[in-house]
Amino acid sequence: MTTSGNVCHPVDWQDAPTLDTETLADDLARHFHYTLGRDKVGESQHYLYQALALTIRDRLVSRMRQTREDNSKKRSVAYLSLEFLIGRSLNNAILNLEMEQEVKQALANYCAELERVGEAEHDAGLGNGGLGRLAACFLDSCAAMALPVTGYGIRYEYGMFNQRIDNGYQIEQPDHWLREGHPWELPAPDKTVRVKFFGHVAVHKDEQGRLHREWVDTHDVYAVPYDVPVPGCGNDVVNTLRLWKSEATDEFDLSEFNAGGYAEAVAKKNLAEQISMVLYPNDASENGKELRLRQQYFLCSASLQDRINRWIELNGEDFTEFADYHVFQLNDTHPSIAVAELMRLLIDEHKLDWQQAWDITTKTMAYTNHTLLPEALEKWSVALFQRLLPRLMEIIYEINARFLTEVAKKWPGCSDKQRALSLIEEGPYPQVRMAYLAIVGSFSVNGVAALHSKLLVERLFKDFYELWPHKFNNKTNGVTPRRWLAHCNPQLAQLLTENIGQTWVKDFSQISKIKDYVNDSKFTAQWAKVKRDNKLKLCELVQKHCGVEFDADMMFDVQVKRIHEYKRQLLNILHVIHLYRRICDGDTQGMVPRCVLIGGKAAPGYDMAKQIIKLICNVAKTVNDDPRAQPWLRVAFLPNYNVTAMETICPAADLSEQISTAGKEASGTGNMKFMMNGALTIGTLDGANVEMLEALGGEDFFVFGAQVEEVDAIRANYNAQEIINNDKNLSAVIALLESGHFNLCEPGIFNSILYVLKSDSDPWLTCYDFASYVQAQEQVSAAYQNKARWTQMSVLNTAASGTFSSDRTIAQYSQEIWQLQHTSNSEGE
Repeated sequence: MTTSGNVCHPVDWQDAPTLDTETLADDLARHFHYTLGRDKVGESQHYLYQALALTIRDRLVSRMRQTREDNSKKRSVAYLSLEFLIGRSLNNAILNLEMEQEVKQALANYCAELERVGEAEHDAGLGNGGLGRLAACFLDSCAAMALPVTGYGIRYEYGMFNQRIDNGYQIEQPDHWLREGHPWELPAPDKTVRVKFFGHVAVHKDEQGRLHREWVDTHDVYAVPYDVPVPGCGNDVVNTLRLWKSEATDEFDLSEFNAGGYAEAVAKKNLAEQISMVLYPNDASENGKELRLRQQYFLCSASLQDRINRWIELNGEDFTEFADYHVFQLNDTHPSIAVAELMRLLIDEHKLDWQQAWDITTKTMAYTNHTLLPEALEKWSVALFQRLLPRLMEIIYEINARFLTEVAKKWPGCSDKQRALSLIEEGPYPQVRMAYLAIVGSFSVNGVAALHSKLLVERLFKDFYELWPHKFNNKTNGVTPRRWLAHCNPQLAQLLTENIGQTWVKDFSQISKIKDYVNDSKFTAQWAKVKRDNKLKLCELVQKHCGVEFDADMMFDVQVKRIHEYKRQLLNILHVIHLYRRICDGDTQGMVPRCVLIGGKAAPGYDMAKQIIKLICNVAKTVNDDPRAQPWLRVAFLPNYNVTAMETICPAADLSEQISTAGKEASGTGNMKFMMNGALTIGTLDGANVEMLEALGGEDFFVFGAQVEEVDAIRANYNAQEIINNDKNLSAVIALLESGHFNLCEPGIFNSILYVLKSDSDPWLTCYDFASYVQAQEQVSAAYQNKARWTQMSVLNTAASGTFSSDRTIAQYSQEIWQLQHTSNSEGE
């Protein structure tokens, strides 16, 4: 700024740094030599990556500032999520800025290749699985569509964990992804806010005799924001992902320190900084539960304060039109405490009365549910809530009392409805039902696939649907075609562009045009070559991380996702054992050679999931060491599965395993990534699989298993041993497991898995679906033997994937829930 008297004049800053090669090369050199103080590149690409990231970031910052200015007076969305699995940022930014050739030319001055430089970047450890990756896809689409949406998350110092496999067992190691810095982020310490914990509620009267409640004697922490730019594709829009870091409000308690209490003084600082230390602490202990709740409240309180502070800067303390300009989208149940926190902020801090605050809250909160598993809907003990967040607990009680009055009007005298719908689950240890809080406080409640949304209103939230049918809607998930096709599969992207033009990158509905080439032998031959080239890359990855030699001429059968019983990696490995037994018996008629790849992390406290990993690894070792199996079957468990690994895996897959028990998977997004890249799916009619099958017209999809409508009746009369006895294939698999063939030196280690399989109370119906699964896999083998037809089916899968773009999903959110405008600097405006 320059000054003249008491008047400040802004400096006439230049426009955004240009994208031409010469300017880019100059800026790259400046950052490499002066910002980072380097002379030579050397063997490590670390500093060259850092310099390039800063150079690209320069081109994002001014666009981000301009986008904020354009959005400042528009209705906008705050997307609250405890996870944002953004992976690596460099190549995504280069793709969206449309400057790949310029970057490659600038790197040529250092005899460096973009691919190798990009490998120096760590995956951002801000998410665990599908939920966080979906949030990242959504932010990409919001920027690509020029929608004013800001992501809010936590800047975790450590990610979920790095997974190492030792003798088949998962070993968790720290994922210190920030150890070498994060050049994409921009600290904004001037936007720091305070977040309260503990303390108690004091009551006092004002001069007019009105009662006021005040949360006092609290243990506060600072929430310090770090902003990460989210570039749109070719439109100069750069939205923001704001990540909060927790810090102590005082470095030390000086009186405690001076009295010799150094450890106590430092402990308070450490306690504050624990909040943003680790993604999803293990909540098996009471301390773990408390830290998880602290994280959720920290995110919501900081983010809501941030939006309110921005509003006050422009409008003062007049909240009359606040709801017209804000939407808070709750990504799953984790941020549902935002309902109570917004009430607290409006009532306690900004002196609105209850009804004014409630009107604003229920017009701005929108809730996305991502699960049909009751245990994932989150309940917190009232005792913990009262101790950690006493004022919030009071507000939840008040919300509940007013809500139950509404329930009583709908169902007079029905105490069962009162108990069923209450935000407080009674019992020896009362619990706060967080999903219920989100529903009561939101104007919109959406599921994430047509089947999932149907089950929400017919089962999980049936009573709420009867009370408020207008709140419920569906928004089937999608994934961004920029990262999950254009970036991760450049050869296929080039083939698509050569035949249907470039518009598919921004308008993925155009992908359907390739259906016209399904009978073009030249096109399908090129398609098959691209797939094989991608399989060779995956062979290298598997060899490097698993020590297993895959053959690109074999079928690649892939299941990569979080390890959970409902996702049924166990069913997959039972089929592998079935194939292995057949090979050992010399029964290979109709079999096609296949490489089976399984990957994913088990939650640290989830013992059964860890046992399943151990079984997969033991089976893999047995199969891979047996020369009889070599021509027919190879198996690998890929450790430390992450976004970057998936960018190599999904372009190479021939067969995508989406085999959850029907009615358990809300949507799935890995299924969509595989479909976009031409993999065929074997799956149950669960989640978005149903809509994928519809998009394909009922063909080129291998369906098996019990359907949702059948599951309850099957469970009621389930007899696992009878199913085993009546299925010679399953009986032989179980017998091989019981014999200890896969654990000869580790007797009894798989007894718990056998117990679950043979249990009549197995909720996942693994034995029931086994025969149908084997039959579907035989159909897969028969189809794969006709390579020309398989390639055509691959093309048709990609051609039908247009509806599974996150651009389509976000367009529906924007039109039907958020009701947003596009920013002024979007393309075509």
